[in-house]
Amino acid sequence: MDEQKRDEDQNGLNEEQITKPAGKYLRMKPFAFIMVIFLTILCTAGLTIFALTFGENKVVEVKEPVERAEFKKLYDAYDALQQKYYEDINEEEVVYGAINGMFDVLGDPYSDYMNKDEASSFNESLSSSFQGIGAEIQERNGYIMIVSPIKNTPAEKAGLQPKDMVLAVDGKSVKGMSSTEAVLLIRGEKGSEVTLTIQRGDAESFDMTIVRDDIPVETVYGDIDEEGIAHFQITSFSENTAVELEKLLIEYEKQGMKGIVLDVRQNPGGYLKAAIDISNLFVEEGKTIVQIQERDAAPQIVTADNRSKYNLPITVLIDEGSASASEILAGALKESAGAQIVGLNSFGKGTMQEIIYMEDGANLKFTTGKWLTPDGNWVNEKGIAPDVKVDYPDYASLPYIDPSQQYEKEANHASIKTAERILEVLGYEPGKVDTQFDGATEAALKAYQQDNELEVTGILTGDTTYALMDAISEKLKTEDPQILKAKELLDIKPEETTNE
Repeated sequence: MDEQKRDEDQNGLNEEQITKPAGKYLRMKPFAFIMVIFLTILCTAGLTIFALTFGENKVVEVKEPVERAEFKKLYDAYDALQQKYYEDINEEEVVYGAINGMFDVLGDPYSDYMNKDEASSFNESLSSSFQGIGAEIQERNGYIMIVSPIKNTPAEKAGLQPKDMVLAVDGKSVKGMSSTEAVLLIRGEKGSEVTLTIQRGDAESFDMTIVRDDIPVETVYGDIDEEGIAHFQITSFSENTAVELEKLLIEYEKQGMKGIVLDVRQNPGGYLKAAIDISNLFVEEGKTIVQIQERDAAPQIVTADNRSKYNLPITVLIDEGSASASEILAGALKESAGAQIVGLNSFGKGTMQEIIYMEDGANLKFTTGKWLTPDGNWVNEKGIAPDVKVDYPDYASLPYIDPSQQYEKEANHASIKTAERILEVLGYEPGKVDTQFDGATEAALKAYQQDNELEVTGILTGDTTYALMDAISEKLKTEDPQILKAKELLDIKPEETTNE
């Protein structure tokens, strides 16, 4: 979502509108600022501040406007702390805490107040590039959860998976943190390391050390097979995603494209406009793409425009990491273009957010409405169910093996079971798949090392561990059952050739 509410990292780039700050503003004392923020948030007018200074203590007394008497408790609490707390309070932190508390009480994982540093990190994820591990995260019930890793990033290569829970970052617990606070810990300079403590399902937690890198800015990857079926993987919905996709569509059309697989698995979402623009490439003019509903208002129906359409058989791939704009696209193509949905139930994010930039560099990000599919379905916390359910193979969710650890004959560890399963899938015979490193495990590992030009030691560590994880990842890509099913459903028959 990544970093990626797009990332550990994108910190929820999900259908936001952006309101820029005014060009001019007044400088005012810290507590005056809290009133401006509160009243700005609530779209009110009328602020009266009386600042009185008493000796060296410089106590500021604030009198609430009559029309905003509901803030009396807030002002009283601030005055009490400032006058009677046993040491000087940090006014900026108190203000930050008060505003942050206002957002916390909403109980909405997509609404957040970001201070200057957090906002800078978030805004960076909206730019052309950033550095981190490349994973969308979300705060869920007091914990930090991976929504999805971004394609070709350190997070994906290390084996992070949707619904992994991040318990700690470099040994520091992130329980109770907002996703923006967690992002600040996870992000860092290219080449530096970060260690995440991961809880995956009911298994024992484990540490995963990841080397940060530049996060790729490309959001669409494509290929076309011999039968003319084009597979497009969309990793997020940025300002340029629709342009990237259309460029590839034009290229593959020249190569005889006959069918399309749109792959939004592990895509945490992004800009609403990008999802609408992509839908417009396939949905017939006048048909509904999405319905947008704000508070106390009737749904606003967004229909397809008159641009040129790609009228080819199409399927859409989704999984539990497909959220937000991914679900908007899937819903539009399913209900208004007749596309079949393949894979697993999607994430279920049916709300939209707006971002307001504050004059001091902070951000306000909060939910302003919800979106509905063309047929009026709200997928929030339910997701979109596939027309054809296809599970990932079991080896797609194997636990991570730490390459810094060393396992050899007679060892007993959960990572050995993972390595044995990988060896088995790759065609080697490690014997019984369990936690015991026995003679059969050693023999299978040596055979694998021999075949892959690795030092033949029979020891699981370092380059051998990396090679095993890379090999199983590559196997999943080339033998992906969900992609194979999506292509099969297109029912594209190969052209017959005759000899004259």
